[in-house]
Amino acid sequence: MASFPHAVNEDAIAPSYLVSELRPPSGPPRGLKSGCEVRAVAWSPDGTFVAWAQGPRGTVRLLPWSPRLNNLPSGSGEVIADGDGAVVEGGDGNDVGGRTIECGETVWSLALGSPLPGKTSRCINIEFHRFRFDDDALVLATGLASGRIKIWDVFTGKFLLYLMDHTAIVQDLTFAPDGSLMLVSASRDKTLRVWDLKDDGNMVKVLKGHHKWVNASAFSLDASMLCSVGAGKSVLLWEMEHFTLLRRLEGHLNDVVACEFSPDGALLATASHDTRCILWDPYTGTAVASFGHLFPAPSPIFAGGANYHWVRAVAFSRDGLHVASLADDGLLRFWHVGDDSAPVAVANVPNGQCCAFSPNGHVLLAGRQDGGVGVWAAPRDVGPLQHLCRMSLRRVSSTQQVDAMADTLPGKMHRYLTYRSSE
Repeated sequence: MASFPHAVNEDAIAPSYLVSELRPPSGPPRGLKSGCEVRAVAWSPDGTFVAWAQGPRGTVRLLPWSPRLNNLPSGSGEVIADGDGAVVEGGDGNDVGGRTIECGETVWSLALGSPLPGKTSRCINIEFHRFRFDDDALVLATGLASGRIKIWDVFTGKFLLYLMDHTAIVQDLTFAPDGSLMLVSASRDKTLRVWDLKDDGNMVKVLKGHHKWVNASAFSLDASMLCSVGAGKSVLLWEMEHFTLLRRLEGHLNDVVACEFSPDGALLATASHDTRCILWDPYTGTAVASFGHLFPAPSPIFAGGANYHWVRAVAFSRDGLHVASLADDGLLRFWHVGDDSAPVAVANVPNGQCCAFSPNGHVLLAGRQDGGVGVWAAPRDVGPLQHLCRMSLRRVSSTQQVDAMADTLPGKMHRYLTYRSSE
């Protein structure tokens, strides 16, 4: 068994370098102890804050992100210690305002969200609210082992409210990217719940369709579509205007643990214990590409077994050209959406748990079981003009709308617009 096909020259794959390392004030990572692992990492929508959850006490670290850290020289390995009065080692010594939040129990998931000016709530009762968020507010949501969700004000560290309805661990949290402060939680109680923080955190809807644990969820860019993934091969797509199930995507052979939409909403990436990431067209439910992490690929009856190649996380870069994946073979891989034969860059990340691209796509956070968070340089290809045009069109057009123009478009252009061809 190998991590790459025999036809791939591993030496020809570009290495990704470690930009910096995020560590708690207590010092370096403490080994693979239960409760030390980083279960979740997140960026604020504008990329000015990073957050990660680590430790059995439910510790969440918040750290302002300096733009200069996106451009450190190769191999700098600069260490950033967080906490009150934190400084960047080797920097100018200025206080960067790090903050530690203790949630009182193990944090399994977190998300950062902020409102957009003029974005109104979908709730009916808008006469009175206990909470009114300023336009520059930044909110932290933490999903706990008890099934509760705690909401915090990032700038003050103040606890705001509980969201209580789940009956099992909250595996994942995601804010709608439209600035509405709509929050979706995924739980081991087999449900997803939709909350409106602009309506004092009232629950809007319970989404039922999974027969086992729900592991993760993700919004499309315009928040019109939600993907949820879970145990038992399940990948579900929801229409979020009326909260209805659109379709189930069939193709994975074991539990699906992560998902994310491309920036234009035309593609969906899912990661599974069957050793693969699949790129889907969410509008048609068809698979566009499959990124393999074990060769030869395991047969369906053994997919998901103890093969040390489970895929743990997947993330889409903001350039729309690259997908990152973390697997149990200790490798972080960066893939090009138009080539599933081999990754374009790799890095050694043993015991990786989770990952997230920065909003500008320059770096990737990768959380590990030892409690550390590595900041890795992402591929920085300048997207060709034709790809930028494709993304602009696909942000406002479904696959069905592009297919309706098939008779008037050259075949090659039609295939390119629907991501069926990379050229």
